[in-house]
Amino acid sequence: MLDSTLVTTATPTQPAIRHDWTLDEIESIYAAPLSDLIFRAQQTHRAWHRADEVQGCVLLSIKTGGCPEDCGYCPQSAHYQTGVARAELVDLEEMTEAARRARAQGATRFCMGAAWRDVPDGQPFARVLEMVRAVRGLGMEACCTLGMLTDDQAEALAEAGLTAYNHNLDTAPEFYGEIITTRTYDDRLATLARVRAAGVTVCCGGIIGMGESRRVRCGLLRQLATLDPHPENVPINLLVRVSGTPLGDLPPEDPIELVRTIASARILMPASTVRLSAGRLSLSDEAQALCFVAGANSVFLGDRLLTTPNPGADRDAQLFEKLGLRLQEQSPPTT
Repeated sequence: MLDSTLVTTATPTQPAIRHDWTLDEIESIYAAPLSDLIFRAQQTHRAWHRADEVQGCVLLSIKTGGCPEDCGYCPQSAHYQTGVARAELVDLEEMTEAARRARAQGATRFCMGAAWRDVPDGQPFARVLEMVRAVRGLGMEACCTLGMLTDDQAEALAEAGLTAYNHNLDTAPEFYGEIITTRTYDDRLATLARVRAAGVTVCCGGIIGMGESRRVRCGLLRQLATLDPHPENVPINLLVRVSGTPLGDLPPEDPIELVRTIASARILMPASTVRLSAGRLSLSDEAQALCFVAGANSVFLGDRLLTTPNPGADRDAQLFEKLGLRLQEQSPPTT
């Protein structure tokens, strides 16, 4: 076991946090011999984080389907026929019970996702604020991904106690138009700026395996690593191919590319939590192990991620036991 004092204070061995990474630098890091890349990432990881601990998160779809966006990977888009049934905003009691189950699984963060383009004002938003307060009352971090926000909405979420707001960049700017046409890259950056201005931490990452080149992948990493400050949470998603979406017939991505992406993210954003997110069900235990060695220190628990499958609690418990990993300790409830 590592000493618990290792992770919170800066030491001379910690690499400096930079926000001026160039694309050439990132490409050089990404393409290094795998053993060298992982070694550097592991050194960085141990300087800033416990090597034996991962954060457990649970993601619940609180409003499902019918989204007007045309994101080419998403089964919840109204543009595609994917078999996902539309469902209106869940009630507070249903959400709270799901959060209690998440806590019982060992999660310290509860994430709520709604298939909206823009967050609607009025009763739906008021109910989301109630959900945030309920999750915080259970002693858990509360995260939302609801689409684009106004300044007032961001401030209201902050006042309700929201810990983090997820709004992924998905890919590099030059490839973005190949995946999404209904929202611009600048729209995404503006939402992140509003979240920051309200004092809420940022959860922002992307997806690999959408047909992008390595250079595009490194361009996404550059976008994330030149944000100042870096996102506190960086989810790295492996495309889950869903029949009926434009990307549903793509060939599977090489898991080593996922490892390289995670290792590079760890080196570029050393203090951030890097989350091994969607796509874990397609990975072997060995591939997941490499991701953790490369610097991933957060996962989604539970058998669903919004509308796509995820490893269940038993499989994760067995994997963590094999790897000598433990879930981050929970805070006591406040209500």
